Formats: sequence, structure tokens, C-alpha cells
Amino acid sequence: MLELRWLSAIEQISAEQWNGVLNGDNPFMQHAFLLALEASGAVCRETGWQPRHALFYRHQQLVGLLPAYRKWHSYGEYVFDFSWAEAYHRHGLDYYPKLISAVPFTPSSGPRLCTLPGEDPIALIQLLCTRLEQEQEQQEERCSSWHLLFPEPTLARRLPSPLLARQGIQFHWMNRGYRDFEGFLTALRSRHRKAIRKERRTVEEQGIELERLGGKAIDAALWREFHHFYQLTYLKRSGHRGYLPLAFFEQLGRTMPDQLLLVVARQQGRLVAAALNLCDSQTLFGRYWGCRQEFDFLHFETCYYQGIEYCIERGLSRFDAGAQGQHKIKRGFEPVLTASSHWIRDPEFRQAIAHFLQREQLYLDHEFTEARRLLPYSQASE
Repeated sequence: MLELRWLSAIEQISAEQWNGVLNGDNPFMQHAFLLALEASGAVCRETGWQPRHALFYRHQQLVGLLPAYRKWHSYGEYVFDFSWAEAYHRHGLDYYPKLISAVPFTPSSGPRLCTLPGEDPIALIQLLCTRLEQEQEQQEERCSSWHLLFPEPTLARRLPSPLLARQGIQFHWMNRGYRDFEGFLTALRSRHRKAIRKERRTVEEQGIELERLGGKAIDAALWREFHHFYQLTYLKRSGHRGYLPLAFFEQLGRTMPDQLLLVVARQQGRLVAAALNLCDSQTLFGRYWGCRQEFDFLHFETCYYQGIEYCIERGLSRFDAGAQGQHKIKRGFEPVLTASSHWIRDPEFRQAIAHFLQREQLYLDHEFTEARRLLPYSQASE
């Protein structure tokens, strides 16, 4: 009685139907966010992200959904499998296209498989795996593998054995009921507290002023300038343009302004940097940053400290500031484990990848323990 149907574009389902199955208000799973990716051209066959969303029906009623994309490369995922693709190539096999279930360009853990109350998500996953197994070599839809990226931990722990489990590490800030930013600093060891105060003071001494704007306060000119900064920063760091066009950000501003926070930095009234965050009722998500020129410690102020202040003021419990960096530890961000799960069609490669993941886990366990040891909090606050 359970049926799986593939959807080739999210516009083929209404926002009411899609959002009616979501678990919570995570911004990245909203119909409006995924639609902005597709409507702006950031996500399409030409960019290597062909939508193939999985919808699950029981008695013609939508009971579950899973965003999914056929991929012809591994960019924009942040769970790195380039070595797997290279191994396939060396053996004369095609790794691409593969199927991934993720939010494009968004390394943030959250709901992926969403179901109505009473539905067992594992039964839906098993149906999906069965359908993938049944796809024949000559079928156009056939993929070498399926990858579930950054699912919420409760789902990741329950997934059946055909899926290979993988973990990663990110660094998130946790709100422990701080009354203000100074209260947060008080929880740190003295030298870390002094270092953060010095960084913030240095930003002020450069004549830079910060402002936090909700989505409704971001006009067309500000979106253009922010996007210019975003592209400049991508070019400087990676040598290529950012994945997301201006139309994507403009559409977010129109369709989900209440879940946007833009932190802007000005020097003598001139915009010099900006960071775009999204939020839900519990978490602030720092996602996109750009600057006109480099200033000492401005990135930390714009992307970290302003977000921490916002979380304290709004009573948000967590700040997920992005995928990178041990440099966040001494600024109060704690290591957290992320998850991914991988279905590999070829049995020999499935075994080889399983062995690789076992060895990788040993290194990751050590890295996680070491990161915990480096936390800057005083013993009294831990």
C-alpha cells in the first residue's frame, strides 16, 4: 500500500502539500527555499543537480518526502567522496550519476526524510533502497549509489544495515541560558575571554559599525551588494564563482523574509562586508559571507559574535555557523558529530568503502576527543 513516486521539479507539488509533511520549521527544507534553488537555476541538470525528489504515498495520500538529486559531480555537498569516484574510474566503472538526498550547498544537519505521524521512516527507506536495487543497467534513472547527507541524528541511528554509516565533525555554539554576551564571556577561561574582547575592540577601532537586519529590511540594492561580496569571496578563496546567483537570494527575500538575518558591516557609512543567516525557532544558521576588503577580525565579528549575540537576545538554543573550522573552538564553538549514510550498488565497492569508513572513524574519534579537550570554557561552567 506504500508507493514511491519521483518528482522532477519541486514546483510540481504545492507549498501547502510539501510543508504539511515537514517536521518543524527548519528553513532549508521549506518549499520556498528548495524552490528558490531550482527557480534561480542554481539547481538543475546543467549545474549537475537534477531534481529527483522522492514522494511516498499511502492510499493516494502524501505521507512522506525526501529531497533528492541526481548528481554528475561531488561539488557542493561537503561530505567528500572524490576518492570513491576516482576508485570507480580506475576500475573502468561509472560513479556518476549518483543520487543524493541533501539540501544543495548546505552542510547543515536537519530533517531529510519527513513523514506524517504514525509512519515508520525506516519502512520508507527500505522501499527506496528496494526501488534502487530494481533499477536495471539500461534504465536512464539508474545511479551507482545513494547518499543521505546530514540527516538528523535520530534518523541516522535507526537506518538499516545496507546503508554504510559515516560521521563528520562541525562546531556549533550552544546557548546555556546566558543573559547577554558578557555572560557568555564569563563562562570562558580568562585568556580566551580577553582574546575575544580584543578582537571586538579591534573591529571598533577600525571604524566599523555592525547592524543586524531582518529579511524585510533588505532592499534590492543591498541584495546586489551582498551578492557582489559573496562572489568576490568565493573567487578569492576557491578561484571560481559562488554556486548561488543573485536571483536565489532575491527570491528568499520575497518568500521567507522572517527566517533571514543579514549582518552588515559599514566603515564611514560604506558597506564593507555582510553575512547572511537563516533561522528557525531553535537555531541560527550562518551560511553566506562576503567582504569588499579584508579587515582584522571582521569575519569573526560579523559571522560569529553577532550571531551569538542574536541567539542570546532571541533565546535560540544553538548557532550552526557553517562547516569549517577548528578556529571556532577558542571562540566558544563546540564539536558536534554529523552523520551521513551511503547505499552502494556494487557489492565489491560497498565492502571496500565499508573498510575505508572503519579506518576513517578511528581518526575522527581521536579528532573529536582532542577538540573537546581544547574547549575554552572554565571548569565551573562546563
